[in-house]
Amino acid sequence: MTRKQRYQHIIDFFLEHSPNAETELIYDNPYQLLVSVILSAQCTDVRVNLTTPAIFQQYPSPKELAKATFDDLFPLIKSISYPNNKTNHLIGMANMLLEKFNGEVPMTVDELVLLPGVGRKTANVVTSVIDNQPNMAVDTHVFRVSHRLGLVTKNATTPLAVELQLIKEIPKELVHKAHHWLILHGRYTCLARNPKCKDCGLQDVCLYFKS
Repeated sequence: MTRKQRYQHIIDFFLEHSPNAETELIYDNPYQLLVSVILSAQCTDVRVNLTTPAIFQQYPSPKELAKATFDDLFPLIKSISYPNNKTNHLIGMANMLLEKFNGEVPMTVDELVLLPGVGRKTANVVTSVIDNQPNMAVDTHVFRVSHRLGLVTKNATTPLAVELQLIKEIPKELVHKAHHWLILHGRYTCLARNPKCKDCGLQDVCLYFKS
């Protein structure tokens, strides 16, 4: 099977079985998604979704969040991983949105990564989810699943290398969906320690299963 055939088989599978895959973070606007994605680093979406309602109620926009003090915000996110850093990042992010972007969340990766707490992965998530841009956020799930399925080569040892190989092969109009396909497959089927290979519909093309 060629790499092109492998990609097509896997894309066809997900188009049939998961055509409407989307983020599991709960949000109403770009600001809320940005806050949620910053909080989600090394933390589950379930935990983030339990935490954000209180934040959004008290700080419904960057304007209110920029006025928060560390002692105001920290108690709301103390159950999240790395709460000290993320408290500072959220306040800094809100201030920069006001100072540099008129309080609006920018929609380019280059602008988003200027914000405190926002790396390439977060910027890719925001732009792909909000604007359907062909940007591929590579988290631990995407990294693992891409390698196991043989979508990327063994020398793709960094998130950026995986990202570049994926977006080269996946049709541009499907990249934003493929991001969710791979994440959700890794989250619920292709688990890190005990993958549910018996429940997986991709056994016939999976290099990990065949090995």
